[in-house]
Amino acid sequence: MSHVDTTPSEERRGAFTSRRVFILAAIGSAVGLGNIWRFPYVAYENGGGAFILPYLVALLTAGIPFLLLDYALGHRNRGSAPLSFARQSRGTEGLGWWQVGICFMIAVYYAAVLAWAVRYTLFSFTEAWGDDAEAYFFGEFLQVGDPGVTMDFVAGVVFPLALVWLALIVVLVLGVQRGIGAMSMIFIPILIVAFAVLVIYALTLDGAGEGLNTLFTPNWDALSEPGVWAAAYGQIFFSLSIGFGIMITYASYVRRGTDMPGSGLVVGFSNSGFELLAGIGVFAALGFMAQASGVQVSEVASSGVGLAFIAFPTIISEAPLGAFLGVLFFGSLVIAGFTSLVSVIEVVISAVRDKFEMTRRGATLAVSIPAAIVSLIFLGTTSGLYVLDIVDNFINKFGILLVAVVSMVVLAYAVRALPSLAEALNDHTSVHVGAWWRALIAVVAPIALAYVLIRDFLDTLEEPYGGYPEWMLAVFGWGAAGIVIVFGFLAALVPWRPGTSLEVPDLPPTRPGPDRTDRSRPDEEVR
Repeated sequence: MSHVDTTPSEERRGAFTSRRVFILAAIGSAVGLGNIWRFPYVAYENGGGAFILPYLVALLTAGIPFLLLDYALGHRNRGSAPLSFARQSRGTEGLGWWQVGICFMIAVYYAAVLAWAVRYTLFSFTEAWGDDAEAYFFGEFLQVGDPGVTMDFVAGVVFPLALVWLALIVVLVLGVQRGIGAMSMIFIPILIVAFAVLVIYALTLDGAGEGLNTLFTPNWDALSEPGVWAAAYGQIFFSLSIGFGIMITYASYVRRGTDMPGSGLVVGFSNSGFELLAGIGVFAALGFMAQASGVQVSEVASSGVGLAFIAFPTIISEAPLGAFLGVLFFGSLVIAGFTSLVSVIEVVISAVRDKFEMTRRGATLAVSIPAAIVSLIFLGTTSGLYVLDIVDNFINKFGILLVAVVSMVVLAYAVRALPSLAEALNDHTSVHVGAWWRALIAVVAPIALAYVLIRDFLDTLEEPYGGYPEWMLAVFGWGAAGIVIVFGFLAALVPWRPGTSLEVPDLPPTRPGPDRTDRSRPDEEVR
């Protein structure tokens, strides 16, 4: 029986056993809550059918090029985000730790949304929210009070949140292939089938056609508005899981000799395909809701928490076979969210393992238990929704986008890394990157994302986000975005474990032959 050649480093860190497993894991990371509850509304608000044009332009000029940049860093340098940056150039390690800090923040609040979705999957069977989904969600379920921070824990949130963290720890302790890879091989096909069934069902509802007309009727005048193009670049960046260490980490687990640009195209277009599918399903359902309520689709269209936990429960209560629709929708949220959450926390675990002499089990517990405690304390209370909303807004806008722009500028101009990264991408591929890719990374993508960042910054200064108290925005907003930067560059001062080489590993490619799949030996021992 053949097996994949492994090196001592790969034995220690773990590796995906095939390109197929890596692609499914990368799709699992990219396809998350944002695809289902953010894209449809962003498209609707920014020109409807006409939004597809700037969306595709953003995908091709920023999304996929930056995805390949992440792949090149991880696959060439064979390390977590901090180690990959350090091996590229010693002075850039702090950028990797900045990304690690962002991932820790995201994991803390992302798990809470999963806990809500788990509960609502069960609620769907009995339509527990009754006749007023909004009052139930904010009142009986989350028990939301006035803006502030309380220590009043909500049992209905704390227990499922603890279960989410327990399930997460189990998957991560199992390792790269037996945990992350095996989960992706099972969950991603289930997610695609479940969501396809949901879309088909939504299309059979009365009013579905009006919902689709509302979403896809093009407003060509919108293409002349800079804000529409900014929305397209922002959406692509948020939805592809790029710029904050995930794809660097996953690419480091891929064997030498793997076609990385080809894999990037598959992941990028799969993610966008799922977003379009989500848009069709969501707006078909909203069309039904509008017709049943006797209002325009524009009056019921929403995004984020409002769409998932208020609009959809209302739809479920009205629709035939509502429990079936509810289980499909919230079950899809759970699967999409869980695969993304695994990838987010893996960035932190991989960095800790590379920096210190720790086993996978030890690093998983050292990272996940503190994250779970912080998550339970701040998100399991009556003020959890406020904390989540603020941290999510600021970390996405002034964390992910900012570190992405800084990374591109530093790699392109300060350390001039793009030629060596392009060379790494061009090894074993039929999709060669050249001057066009370097131009997109060095000029087009940073300018586009910097424009989005500056717009968001000025808007936030002009009108404080969400009408929250200034002290909450200072602590959980600007404070959260700032502390990950400080953490990043302080963590870079900590010395690497003895024996860690900061030279690029000169590893031989795998033996030529057909793609080897899961028949290869396990990636690592669980210790």
